[in-house]
Amino acid sequence: MTSPTDTALAPPDAPADSASASASAEGEEGAAQPFGLGSSPLRTDALPKALGIYPFAADLWAEGLLWGAVLRSPHPHARIVAIDTAAALAIPGVHAVVTAADLPNPGEGDAGAPGPGTDRPVLAAGVVRHHGEPIAAVAADHPDTARLAAASIVVEYELMEALTDPEQAFNAPPLHPDGNLFRHLPLRSGDPEVVGEVIVEGLYQVGRQDPAPIGAEAGLAVPRPDGGVELHLSSTDPHGDRERTAACLGLERDRVRLVVTGVPGATADREDLSFQVTLALLALRTGRPVKMTLTREESFQAHATRHPALLRYRHHADAQGKLVKVEAQILLDGGAYADVSSEALAAATAFSVGPYICPNVFVDAWAVRTNNPPAGRMRGEGALQTCFAYESQLDQLAARIGVEPLEIRRRNVLATGDAMPTGQAVTCPAPVAALLDAVAASPLPALPVDEPDTDWLLPGGPGGAGDPAAVRRGIGYAVGMVHMLGAEGEDEVSTATVRVSGDHATVICAAVDSGQGFATLARQIVQSVLGVSEVYVAPVDSDQTIAGPSARGRHTWVSGGAVERAALMVRHQLLQPIAANFGMSVELLSIADGKITSYDGVLGMPVTEALEGKELWATAQCRPHPTEPLDEAGQGDAFVSIAFCAMRAVVDVDIELGAVRVVDVTVAQDVGRALNPGQIEDRIEAGVAQGVGLALLEDLRTSGGLLVNPSLTGYRLPTALDTPEVRIAALLEERDVVATFGAKAVSAVPAVVAPAAIAAAVRAATGLPVGRLPIQPEDAVVA
Repeated sequence: MTSPTDTALAPPDAPADSASASASAEGEEGAAQPFGLGSSPLRTDALPKALGIYPFAADLWAEGLLWGAVLRSPHPHARIVAIDTAAALAIPGVHAVVTAADLPNPGEGDAGAPGPGTDRPVLAAGVVRHHGEPIAAVAADHPDTARLAAASIVVEYELMEALTDPEQAFNAPPLHPDGNLFRHLPLRSGDPEVVGEVIVEGLYQVGRQDPAPIGAEAGLAVPRPDGGVELHLSSTDPHGDRERTAACLGLERDRVRLVVTGVPGATADREDLSFQVTLALLALRTGRPVKMTLTREESFQAHATRHPALLRYRHHADAQGKLVKVEAQILLDGGAYADVSSEALAAATAFSVGPYICPNVFVDAWAVRTNNPPAGRMRGEGALQTCFAYESQLDQLAARIGVEPLEIRRRNVLATGDAMPTGQAVTCPAPVAALLDAVAASPLPALPVDEPDTDWLLPGGPGGAGDPAAVRRGIGYAVGMVHMLGAEGEDEVSTATVRVSGDHATVICAAVDSGQGFATLARQIVQSVLGVSEVYVAPVDSDQTIAGPSARGRHTWVSGGAVERAALMVRHQLLQPIAANFGMSVELLSIADGKITSYDGVLGMPVTEALEGKELWATAQCRPHPTEPLDEAGQGDAFVSIAFCAMRAVVDVDIELGAVRVVDVTVAQDVGRALNPGQIEDRIEAGVAQGVGLALLEDLRTSGGLLVNPSLTGYRLPTALDTPEVRIAALLEERDVVATFGAKAVSAVPAVVAPAAIAAAVRAATGLPVGRLPIQPEDAVVA
């Protein structure tokens, strides 16, 4: 049998990013390469990915391999009367068929068998609650046989009325024993009787954006001799997935091992609980390795989406445009199961006013259950929806009092030391005014009249049907904020080990690099602290100590902090005997450019010489300061830290066809400290591209609860022609003193702000209100 571990993690010609070896100080031709924090070394997985030889879970193979397939519900809401698997089992090559009844704890009644900490069943038992919910799984000796067998399972359904309108969820019959309301979160701050001299109101809608990972869900389960199972998945939370899988299978957690394969991009949660558990269950049932790779349609059905939202806002201001009161109602559609709806609602509520000062805020926010696809974690969950609404309100307010959109924002911006509506003081750097100034000072892109010899790309792309005379240019601004790490009392912790032997170091940390570049950052940290150029980052598996999920930019802070602390402990071990020999304290020695030097210049020794014959190691943890849940009035210190971003979007709109082209996006971002400027710029560009998708293209549509466009043909993603030039006006480096290296997360906030900025630009070009995302052609047609 070919070891799936070897196949997944370190093939000779394509090292996985987490297993990729050294970042040598010398390139192939002897040129010096970037080294340590503040530099921008090339990601070691960049070339294998560009060449198409980087190994992902879909590439795994094992001797005696069987293939898995899942039967999914064709209905959004139905009672399961009976399941007949006889026809599937009769097909030659079929080795097993499993349903909820085969789980150690099949559950009771309509709730099915939910995993720990969730209301979502692994396999539906009494009731299906959304289109595509898994009901049964098959293992066979060929993928086509497995799919044929899954399609041969006969399920008798009793159809039930689907609840698809979240506004009806409050009075509709409960869809689940836990009811239809996931959470109601009121926010009360200030005097409710205050009325502004100027009042603007708006109703806003945000559609269902899918993470649409280019690599669909895939995995391999291998039974172990001790009765356990080893899972090879592109997991972003290996320990959490192991805990949940073991609990669902009735196994002790040390009998479940999860090995992280290459992650083909993750701007949201990856494989859901059902995928992992059914894969493992099939391997245990058959006693053979089982591989499962979802089709694109199944992928759309299986993973969670962004929360669709309905937002009603009323802003009160004085005659100069200073905010005096904000009232809002926020409704998030969580779909069939709770997942992270409570967390998303907390962010939406706390950031409902945005990075602005307002003394009186009154918000009611709800997350509800429907028979729509489940919503879950996706970049900037909760914060994105409200950013679109409050920025639209500020544009409306600016127009009402007759000032520029930039000016209305400058008059209300939040700063360090100010209080949020939740009562939490903003203790981290909040350079919102400086961010606005940076984008405002950046030059605007040229107009066609300025460059008459340039081929101008009109809205609609090359060969578009539009009339150039109908094209109008618009400029829009937006500012937004996101929280970093977990919120409302969630315990954040990560552990790392650093080993040094001879001239190289090894980092062992279960932080999954899901595309954010943590493996590269870990190498840079060790290089800076220890002066060692060759740093190996070990592959991630659940046998390592816990590092937590890859979400909310937490690995830069907590896992990077753990790596730094472990490296500093090794540094002390290295320098202590040297300092003792010279009769000085360790603090008087420094490491830079691969050399150990004393404060007086007497000592100068290469790090490699000091390490010769030694093997040093240390393990350390990083745990940020605790937070607390928001109370019944929405008050509390719920967040560890906050990141901010300002954008200017420039669009061309064909006002006859409603076609929109984003010409340019200029970004100024609060990064704390730029640990890897190249990667920061890459993450900003990626966030803008995702924001363009939601603003103009991406909408996973449903009809009566059924998915209408679950394919990359029907679900439109931005291409190279849709993605604008992204210019970085400023990466503001005001260090957050409580954060690791003073750095802030960078990936989520551009995705949060870009849709609002683009909508503002379309609004400026057309003079139309633009109250929904994605913007439809009819929203941009001027009669």
